[in-house]
Amino acid sequence: MAQIAVVDQNNQQVGTRELNPAVFGLEPDVGFVHRVFTALAEARRSGTRATKTRAQVSGGGKKPWKQKGTGRARQGSTRATQWRHGGIAHGPKANANFATRINRKERQRALRLVLSDALREGRLVVVNKIELPAIKTKHFVDVMTALGAAKPLVVLDAENKTLSLSGRNVPNARIVLDGQVNLFDLMKCDRVILTEAAVDKIEERLA
Repeated sequence: MAQIAVVDQNNQQVGTRELNPAVFGLEPDVGFVHRVFTALAEARRSGTRATKTRAQVSGGGKKPWKQKGTGRARQGSTRATQWRHGGIAHGPKANANFATRINRKERQRALRLVLSDALREGRLVVVNKIELPAIKTKHFVDVMTALGAAKPLVVLDAENKTLSLSGRNVPNARIVLDGQVNLFDLMKCDRVILTEAAVDKIEERLA
């Protein structure tokens, strides 16, 4: 089993802990993580781009010239796709669905792989607890600085209003509960800071 030092919020070691290898001891699988991450990113797309077809463009009700006898190609509307100010053929639509199906087991395996990578790369920090004396951004920044985190993902086992309110204005900082951990946050942060109680719940859920 993988072993990791447990520190306090001042980054002083207070003990050690065995981590479940089924969650924190997986071998890298970059291709699998990339596939899941891409699918989740596509599902977040809002599909706001849109173009108008020839049926939606204003105007073009009158036939430009008669069908025969002019020597020119026949035309039915000035809003056809080949005309200036005409409609767009096969353009993007706002109602496009970019989602790719990723099942629960695949999402969980991707989380385990990224957590294992974080441990292997030294980006995983386990703290016994984090307690701030008051709701103050400076207190939160001081703790993150002590833990060496510039873009931290702090994972708690239970709601901590003092900590959440103190860190909500800090750029690139995320504070979530153990059940809210997702692939995006794990891959964007430079430190994954877990409380011991949060580790227990994550191992219970992902093992």
